[in-house]
Amino acid sequence: MAESQGSTGVLRAGVAVAAITGLGAFGPVLGLSPAWIVVFVGGGLVALSVDAANWQGMGGHLLAEALPGGEARLRRIAVHEAGHLLIAEDEKLPVERVMVGTLACLRAGLRSSGATEFSLPDSVRMPMEDLRRWSRVLQAGIAAETVVYGSARGGADDRALLGRLWGLSGHDVATAQREQRRARREIEQQLRQREAVLEQRVGELLTAAPRLGR
Repeated sequence: MAESQGSTGVLRAGVAVAAITGLGAFGPVLGLSPAWIVVFVGGGLVALSVDAANWQGMGGHLLAEALPGGEARLRRIAVHEAGHLLIAEDEKLPVERVMVGTLACLRAGLRSSGATEFSLPDSVRMPMEDLRRWSRVLQAGIAAETVVYGSARGGADDRALLGRLWGLSGHDVATAQREQRRARREIEQQLRQREAVLEQRVGELLTAAPRLGR
C-alpha cells in the first residue's frame, strides 16, 4: 500500500517560510545584497509553484531520490513493498502491481513514494480467516522495515485500511487489536527467517524502479 505523505505539503510550506524569514533577517549580515535575496526567494516560490502544478507537490521527493543518498531512500521503500509482496504471495492474495519511488507512483497517478496494489476483496464483511490474512499482508511492509532497519517509517495508510476492514467486520475492538498483534508477530518472525529472500526481492524491485534521466 501507499507510503503516507500526508504532511508533505505542510512541511514544505513551513520550510519555505523559514527560508524566506531567514534570508530576510540574516542575508544582509552575511553579505547578501537585497537583490540576491529577492532572486533566491522568488526562485524558491516559483519552484514550489511548478512542483505543485506539475508534480502534485511531490517534486521534493523526486529530487531527494535523484540526489546522492537517494538510493538509500529508495531501498527503504523497496523493503517496505517487498514485505507486502512476499506475504501476499504466501497468503495467496493477488498483487496487481508494485511501485517503488515517487516517479513510478506519479506515472501511475498516485501521490506517494511507494505502493503495492492488491485485488480488492469481494465483500468488506469477511470471515475471520480472511481478516487474519489481510492483517498479515497489510502489516507486512511495516514488519519488513522493522526487520531490516529496526523500526518503520511508512505504513500509515496500511494501518488505516486495516483499521477500516476490522471496523466493518462487526468484531469488537479487543478482538481486532489482539488479532492484529498476533499477525504482526507472525510475519515479523516469518520475514526474519526469510531475510535473504526479502533482500532478493528488494534488489529486483530497485532494478525495475524508474529513475529521473533514464
